[in-house]
Amino acid sequence: MSGDLRHAAARKGSFLQTMRAVAWSFFGVRRSADQAQDVAKLNPVHVIVAGIASAALFVLALVLLVQWVVGSGVAA
Repeated sequence: MSGDLRHAAARKGSFLQTMRAVAWSFFGVRRSADQAQDVAKLNPVHVIVAGIASAALFVLALVLLVQWVVGSGVAA
């Protein structure tokens, strides 16, 4: 089992491929063939880091949007 984990962590998927896979996962729309290709090519550690970073940016964008709406008086 540890050999499988080492093999998966040694994958050399590009940063763009990783971010594209994470972005599609946020939308929840993905073809099974593309998902299988991502599983075969992408480094799972990179996917986890990209997912956490993307989620943090998404939450930050929502917080900034809410602050802007509340500050502009539209929500009152």
